[in-house]
Amino acid sequence: MKIAVYQSGSDAVIDKPTRIACLAQRARETRDAGADLIIAPEMYLTGYNIGREQILQQSERLSGESLSAVADMARDIGIAIVVGFGELGEDGRNYNACALFDKTGKRRLLHRKIQLFGDLDRTCFAPGNNMPLVIDWNGIKVAMLICYDVEFPELVRSIALKGCDLLLVPTAQMAPFDRIAEMMVPVRAMENQMFLAYANRCDQEGELRYVGKSVICAPWSDLARAGDQDCLIIADLDFDALEKSRKEFPYLRDRRPESYFGLLGDV
Repeated sequence: MKIAVYQSGSDAVIDKPTRIACLAQRARETRDAGADLIIAPEMYLTGYNIGREQILQQSERLSGESLSAVADMARDIGIAIVVGFGELGEDGRNYNACALFDKTGKRRLLHRKIQLFGDLDRTCFAPGNNMPLVIDWNGIKVAMLICYDVEFPELVRSIALKGCDLLLVPTAQMAPFDRIAEMMVPVRAMENQMFLAYANRCDQEGELRYVGKSVICAPWSDLARAGDQDCLIIADLDFDALEKSRKEFPYLRDRRPESYFGLLGDV
């Protein structure tokens, strides 16, 4: 299986139709390269550091025009797409969310960011409260997190224990936190014995500079890594090699939760 990460440098792109057109172009490139899936960054459809008023104005219900356009794009191009957006929930709350559409245009997964990052998130969004789902897709088990979520080992481990093979993480990681992509993300892939795709931005948005460095990791190495430019990175995922790695590094099998379960409570 091949997957792609779209690292966007869209600081001059301020409207949804243009963002959707850019994503469609990258989706066609992904399909033409023989890949099955493309992952776009966190809050891709709207921008992220655009202020509470703009976030509230641009957030959509799941049946909204922009998400319908992405679903149509997935079906018309024939490729699965993960995209980040501001969701207006049925409960009236706003969520920092991402969705996975399969190549038929069906929405297969929705994730609402659980771990909100600072005032940037907390002034605009309610936290997601549901544990991430792990679904069967194309013969493998897939899950999603968003940005700061992946920095909490408990969340990733809970997904690994559900058998996740591939974790998809749209992000908007800014300076000075380069080391998250450089160091922490590969460790998450190794300690949980899964593939991990981390899709970042590489532009300037207000006072925030997004650092790029998107990466597709295997437990044993980086399979593809971006620099600081708008680009598409693509990697082959070898699931036979993943099974071999899980036998060589049996962290999930050998853990002893009865000895340290209490450490996972409140501090």
